[in-house]
Amino acid sequence: MFLSELNVTKPLIETSSEAPNLIQDLKFILDVGHGLSEETITYNELLDYIQKEEDRTIDPEQLFKFTRIIGHQGPLNQDDPHYKGSNYNVLVEWDTGETTYEPLSIIARDDPVTCAVYAKENNLLDEKGWRRFKRFVKTHKRKIRNIKRNKIKHSHHNIKYMFGYQIPRDYDEAMELDRKNGNTKWKEAIDLELKQIDDYQTFKDEDKAEINTKGQVMNAPIGYKKIRVHLVFAVKHDGRHKARLVTDGHLTRNTTEGAYSGVVSLRSLRIVMFLSELNALKLWGADIGNAYLEAFTEEKIFIVAGPEFGDRKGHILIISKALYGLRTSGARWHDRLFDVMKDMGFSPSKNDPDIWMRPSSDCEVYEYIAVYVDDLAIVAKDPAEICQTLKDKFKFKLKGDGPLEYHLGCGYWRDPDGTLVADPKKYIEKMMEWYEKEFGEKPRKMKTSLEPGDHPEIDESPECSEKDQSRYLTMIGQLQWLVALGRFDIFCATMTMSKFRPAPREGHISRLKRMYGYVSETRAAAIRFRTTEPNYDNIEAPQHNWMRTVYGNVKEVIPEDAPEPKGKTVVTTSYVDANLYHDVVTGKAVTAILHLLNQTPIDWYSKKQSTVETATFGSEFSAARTATDQIVDLRNTLRYLGVPVQERSYLFGDNKSVVTNATILTSVLSKRHHALSYHRVREAVASGFLLFHWIDGKKNPADILSKHWTFVSVFPMLKSLLLWRGETKDIKDEPTVSDKDKAN
Repeated sequence: MFLSELNVTKPLIETSSEAPNLIQDLKFILDVGHGLSEETITYNELLDYIQKEEDRTIDPEQLFKFTRIIGHQGPLNQDDPHYKGSNYNVLVEWDTGETTYEPLSIIARDDPVTCAVYAKENNLLDEKGWRRFKRFVKTHKRKIRNIKRNKIKHSHHNIKYMFGYQIPRDYDEAMELDRKNGNTKWKEAIDLELKQIDDYQTFKDEDKAEINTKGQVMNAPIGYKKIRVHLVFAVKHDGRHKARLVTDGHLTRNTTEGAYSGVVSLRSLRIVMFLSELNALKLWGADIGNAYLEAFTEEKIFIVAGPEFGDRKGHILIISKALYGLRTSGARWHDRLFDVMKDMGFSPSKNDPDIWMRPSSDCEVYEYIAVYVDDLAIVAKDPAEICQTLKDKFKFKLKGDGPLEYHLGCGYWRDPDGTLVADPKKYIEKMMEWYEKEFGEKPRKMKTSLEPGDHPEIDESPECSEKDQSRYLTMIGQLQWLVALGRFDIFCATMTMSKFRPAPREGHISRLKRMYGYVSETRAAAIRFRTTEPNYDNIEAPQHNWMRTVYGNVKEVIPEDAPEPKGKTVVTTSYVDANLYHDVVTGKAVTAILHLLNQTPIDWYSKKQSTVETATFGSEFSAARTATDQIVDLRNTLRYLGVPVQERSYLFGDNKSVVTNATILTSVLSKRHHALSYHRVREAVASGFLLFHWIDGKKNPADILSKHWTFVSVFPMLKSLLLWRGETKDIKDEPTVSDKDKAN
């Protein structure tokens, strides 16, 4: 370590009783390695450092500097031929490229931080001879935290732009930008935001605040706490300037009650949309403007108005509405919406409380409203009447109310034959825009998400740079949301690559780039809500008498508190598969499941199993058990939505041994650790609600979710599920040019 890399921060005086006030008792705190650690040294040790520096400057030709430690020898004793006066030698790489073994004691004196980092990376900190470096590791971690904190601090001072416009950080800067630009766009945005807030009677003016020299409000309302507010600015894609007033809710007390407004699950949302098509209901969307301000807050808080409030500057303003940023604003909005829905005759589903339902006016079907905070998806015979009631009776300010065209990242439209389509094409376009901005190029076109048989867990390429690590997290997040929106064809690859988020390698981010190329090439993929019941007349249900088995006269447990079924009947179909030894490092298999309502993909699952199986039979039975549990949940979800469910659900798997052992009376359990899976599936079969049937693996769409596949092997299935327009009965077995034309 050179003296130029040391910084004397302050002296310490530690005198001894025997020889007080000696210069040798003077100590210094040094900043080592540009802030990586601190070290306390004596006056004499500091002189040694200075002398070393002088020696180096006297003869620069003899100056050598090591770049890193790449290995070590030891522990060594004096009889060892490699012994050089220290119990350990370290293999040092010099800046010349040469490597030599040097005594640890010598290198430690020159650069203890580098030694500490090497010891930590090689789990040596608890070994004798290395323990002295622990304090440097702790200091190093503390310094890294400080560096990150400083980065966050400095980020607030960086100039930010959106769509070519500079974004102000506060009110004063917004006014300065208006003066500089010769317009009043930010002033108008602020005035509009405050006008909307005042329209909701959000504040109660308590007149001018009396503030003493300590900054205390002398006439503060009794029992109320003072907090702050600030403005958040943004620019929309069309150049509109937006401002949002947000409270500093972290200054209020934590609450023990729920503080959030619920959101409907995407599976439940798809089910509701499926029911709109099944029962010939209309599908509308609506956004409740300034939703939180529709509710009153229960928190006792006030602010002292700033310059953005104009004539009210310096006034005490009591916050009466659930302003954005308060801890309980989400919960208060949820309470307000609950009362409104109840007043309109809706009740929350017991399976998903963010789906509200009521019988239609003719009592033939149920109508639904799926709530995602302030976004509504309305399924009803007359959704216009529902929207008008929300506007007239409850004074909600609805935006975009009408036939659903875009919702939560998905676009909604109809094929020429009238089939409802949900496609994430707009979201994919945003993904590709981000990709081109980050990498300066478009992703290469690919026909598969990952190479068939790829094992990224054994990738040994260098770790990603800090910038690529950040990119990796963003890319995984985008791909995960895309899966949730309906692109289950990339589920297995996304699940596999998500494992490497903590420390991705260059080979891993290359794989994500490949996935982006595949997504870009298959933008036409979409979920189509086909409501025709599948024809299973050619499948014969085995006729067995299970009375004299351990299951006896078992029956499906049907919830007694489910609403009366209304509307058309629904058939559930599920496909299951397992991929043994998917992860060659852990040895774990993957369970893959695809659920359909009639002919509509409604839910999908791809996840590594929690236990390691040594044979395909065990992994497939474990997957079948998971599928059975999910089928039970899906059937009960439908029942709690008032949907008539066909007596039998169909489960298809491609492992004959598992299907046979699950469906015949004379089956014998061979391995006890399969008992839970074995009996769970057999009991469901014995109860009569589950028909477990074998299909050829080449026709099992769960393969799409269980492994890294080839294009040729899955295209016929992908075509029917995500690409083809029309009924699945018209699908051909092999891809042709005309097929691709129809897919696009």
